[in-house]
Amino acid sequence: MKKYLFALLFVSATSIVMSQDILYGVRGALNVSNLDFDPDANFENKHRNGFAFGGFVDFSLSDDLSLLTELQWSAEGAEDRNLRADYIKLPILLRFALSDDLTIGAGPQIALKTWGYRDGFSTFAFSGVAGVEYMITDELFLDVRYYYGITNILDEDSTDLEAKNHVMQFGFGIKL
Repeated sequence: MKKYLFALLFVSATSIVMSQDILYGVRGALNVSNLDFDPDANFENKHRNGFAFGGFVDFSLSDDLSLLTELQWSAEGAEDRNLRADYIKLPILLRFALSDDLTIGAGPQIALKTWGYRDGFSTFAFSGVAGVEYMITDELFLDVRYYYGITNILDEDSTDLEAKNHVMQFGFGIKL
């Protein structure tokens, strides 16, 4: 009986997944990022301009609802060389289509530090992300996303400061 129940569950899940529309694509973006310090830093803190690029998969859940997962590399931090860090990021956005051309979305993101000028950066960072996407054609799109840092990105053992990364991304992509 367990084998039949498992087989029925497997066939049902496969049918549901296969019936969904799945879109793949690539995306590049210009980052404008900065760090918010607590307590306030006693030095001039300027934003950093950088780039991000990656690939995504968009799972259609209904006509107006989808789940977008993306794997991207992103240059973030502040302008000072000692406050820069690069990340591999995994944002997951629940998206709602307002029209055929306009979609909004929000969700969590986890990031893994790949490189930084300082050893004092934490390995992982957690953020919230929200964004708007506009379809130029059936394949090409423009988007704007805001990443709000939730966790301290500095290693707690190396400093008493707490810093959170905030990033505005202006992106361009293609759905394949």
